[in-house]
Amino acid sequence: MVATRDITTADGVVRGRRGNRVSRWRSIPYAAPPLGDLRFRAPRPVDPWSGVRQATAFTSAAMQHRSGARTGPRSFQPTSEDALTLNVTMPTRPSAVPRPVLLFIHGGGYLTGTSALALYSGSRLALRGDAVVVSLNYRLGAFGYLDFSEFGTPEHPFDTNLGLRDQVAALEWVRTNIAAFGGDPDNVTIFGESAGAHAVLTLLTTPAANGLFHRAIAQSAPADWAVTADEARVFARRCVAALGATPDTATTALRTAGANDIRRAVDRTINQVLREQPGLYPACPVVDGDYLPRAPIDAISAGTAHRVPLIIGTTRDEGTLFARFIDELPTSPERLRTALAGSGDNAESRIAAAYSGYPRSKAAVRAGGDFTFWRPSVTVMEGHSRHAPTYAYRYDFAPRALHLAGLGATHASDLIPVFGAADSPFGRTLTAAGGRRGLLAVTDQFQDNWLAFARSGTPLPSWPAYTAERRTTLIIDYPTRLEHDPETAKRLAWQGVRAPTLV
Repeated sequence: MVATRDITTADGVVRGRRGNRVSRWRSIPYAAPPLGDLRFRAPRPVDPWSGVRQATAFTSAAMQHRSGARTGPRSFQPTSEDALTLNVTMPTRPSAVPRPVLLFIHGGGYLTGTSALALYSGSRLALRGDAVVVSLNYRLGAFGYLDFSEFGTPEHPFDTNLGLRDQVAALEWVRTNIAAFGGDPDNVTIFGESAGAHAVLTLLTTPAANGLFHRAIAQSAPADWAVTADEARVFARRCVAALGATPDTATTALRTAGANDIRRAVDRTINQVLREQPGLYPACPVVDGDYLPRAPIDAISAGTAHRVPLIIGTTRDEGTLFARFIDELPTSPERLRTALAGSGDNAESRIAAAYSGYPRSKAAVRAGGDFTFWRPSVTVMEGHSRHAPTYAYRYDFAPRALHLAGLGATHASDLIPVFGAADSPFGRTLTAAGGRRGLLAVTDQFQDNWLAFARSGTPLPSWPAYTAERRTTLIIDYPTRLEHDPETAKRLAWQGVRAPTLV
């Protein structure tokens, strides 16, 4: 018999698995399924249920290409529009006081990903930090990050920023229900990686999210992603045309077309834009002047973001993963030249001079990764540190296998130590050629700092806050060290550069 544990939420009783060390609840709905007339609408409250709802297994991932919902070498999670669910992991032993809450937002370019990945289970974080770990699914791609509001009608309106609204709804669920799981609703830390990190920064600047979280951690955020309302309209029209609809038939087509037909049309259009305009990413939050009043990076720089403590950083070799496997960043001289076209006549020569060996491949890949992740993250460090405690890091460690593969400390490699996966089969495989001691050491650095930050709003005392004067940055490596203003010449070379625009 599998041991279970029932928890009463505001919507009904959910039954999870009770383990000797941790207890888990999977795929708890935090909003009503966005089906039928709720497609392209803001999330609605869950209909309460009677009896006990089983929450012992994952249900569906958000709509996406099948490959994005891979959960193992030969296993894929089913996808559905009905996927607005979250997961809770907590230590099984009781606690005399409410536990800090960490809510994780997965990455995947706002197009792919699932909270069902074993890496994201959060059990090691929960045990080490005596914390409650929450992860969620949110609408992706066509259903979460396209603005089809132009094609709505008074009878059937379409809302903006649906994926972002889903994340706010999940945070509202946490505020209402997490105490039943032993969590402290007044001590919630949001953290995410890649697009999930961008989501963290966007929530920092979303009025509806104010007060729903108390600290934030952004790992490898493409921080200046955002589209204007005009750009969103241009892109939505291209997607409607790819679906085979006209402006006159778009409303009916969007309401009645098969979910996969819509997804495929939007994915094709996104791929076209990425080829035409490297450095531009059209499937992201839209500055609609209402739900999201300003681009997140601009709001943070202006001091209008929620003034909560922030950890933000990148990996040293962000671009290598994309150059090898996901060919969509400006990691070649030609693509980078196109991405920099609107940044002034001397931008390319200035940046080329800062990267030794440019335009050779290795230097170009480094520049493309820095363009996408490190450059805008520095702007966030500068802006947020003027108004709230900010802590900057760079992840430099890579086990020997990643060095031999030419990847180094690549994008997303920091998730392994953050979630304590050194002892997982993947972690052991990764360190079979060497580097296990180093991975264990950087795991301690990440988890001890992340958990201290979640408890109190400050990491370990050995990590000073970032200021625009000293720019102190924790270089997480084996051994870890502090540097003041690392890569000064590159930072100066990137000044004034912004991601390109669609119109």
